[in-house]
Amino acid sequence: MRSRMIFALSRMVLIMNILLFLFLAARSADLRVGAAAVKITPPPGVPLAGQYFDRGATAVHDDLYAKALVIEKEGVKVAIVSCDLVDIGTDLVPAVRKLAMKSTGIPEDHIMVSATHSHTGPVIPSPGNINSSQGPVPAILTAYMTKLTGLICESIKQANANLKPARISCGLGHEETISFNRRFFMKDGTVGWNPGKLNPMIIRPAGPIDPDVSVLYAETPEGRPVLTYVNFALHLDIAGGLEISADMPYTLSRILGEVKGTGMITMFTQGCCGNINHINVKTGGDQSGAAEAERIGTVLAGEVIRTGTMLKPLNIDNISVKSEIVPLPLAEFSENDLPWANDIASKYGKPDAAPFMDMVKAFKILELNDRKGKPIEAEIQVIALGDSCAIVSLPGEIFTELGMYIKSRSPYPLTIVEELANVSVDYIPDMKACLEGNYEPVSARCAPGSGELLAKKAIEMLWELKNN
Repeated sequence: MRSRMIFALSRMVLIMNILLFLFLAARSADLRVGAAAVKITPPPGVPLAGQYFDRGATAVHDDLYAKALVIEKEGVKVAIVSCDLVDIGTDLVPAVRKLAMKSTGIPEDHIMVSATHSHTGPVIPSPGNINSSQGPVPAILTAYMTKLTGLICESIKQANANLKPARISCGLGHEETISFNRRFFMKDGTVGWNPGKLNPMIIRPAGPIDPDVSVLYAETPEGRPVLTYVNFALHLDIAGGLEISADMPYTLSRILGEVKGTGMITMFTQGCCGNINHINVKTGGDQSGAAEAERIGTVLAGEVIRTGTMLKPLNIDNISVKSEIVPLPLAEFSENDLPWANDIASKYGKPDAAPFMDMVKAFKILELNDRKGKPIEAEIQVIALGDSCAIVSLPGEIFTELGMYIKSRSPYPLTIVEELANVSVDYIPDMKACLEGNYEPVSARCAPGSGELLAKKAIEMLWELKNN
């Protein structure tokens, strides 16, 4: 009797699982996914980004791409684009959105565009950019920028054309050996920024890292890989040098392509890493160059592969989108410092011509003065994929504590936060860091507390979407 009861119960569980599978399959039957990658590599000679002096690219180590993911459910489409660029220029995204809407019909506010923050990509001129504040933009960069909008739009257009029935699964990995908080409590009572390896004055990191490795994986009903989306918080200034490179994501994409097939696209998006880099101060030796970028990319790829064995189906019964502009107050500065700032800025382009922190402060003052009191318009965008996953995009280089706080308060089990999205805003530290000082707070154009304003609004938007 007992054995018959167990058999009947097991049969009932099997039937329920089959019915659940059929139910989910039916609900996701009209889910379509498309992906594309379009090369956006500039020519050698273009000025490279991310430093306070001129660097012209001498060669191409690996190509840069704009990678697009388009998801459609019941006629609602969203496009998510990641570009191998240091940031997204203020004028770039509106132009991309407008052009993409004309060619695909995807609403402008349904298009999310972010940068991976590679420091071995081209300068992206925009108001306040250090490289475009010093006279005319070089002709080689101007020629590149005239093509860039169309190339990014082309990635969306191709992804939209590639739409096909698909299913998406998701997972959350954990990697804590390749990223480090770059701010430290020091024995002299200060907070140091990149204080150097094996520095005896270091007490401990002044903040955490975010070890989350968020993974979305799309494949056809037949099991053919379409795209792997990876989000991780790590400042991309690893490769260095004068060769154009996507940095660590190049190796990540290569390895995952070798595992899943070269037809699959790997999209890397940057987590909140305004105070995170790859430098382990507890070790000696150099940690820069293509070999180090390859090592770190290999470690991250390994965690993505491990996470891939534990992915769970993502039930996307609907897609919802919300976008809002949050005005951020400006940091304070003294107009009495303008002559000093102009003098320091005039030395731009010459390594070691002025103290680094002076250069940082000078360009901040000049940009704030140019704004004439106009607040920074920061866009927050949220794309919810069903009831279990949401992607939040924030502008600028966001401190990791802010991204972690948003995720901890989100009603979505998997919440992904992309920084450097939709507009260029510079650093956005949390309030604690603003009190502590040093590089990022000195560089920040927005007033202390702006990060908390963004986090609060992002959480409100997540809950509004969830409750609608």
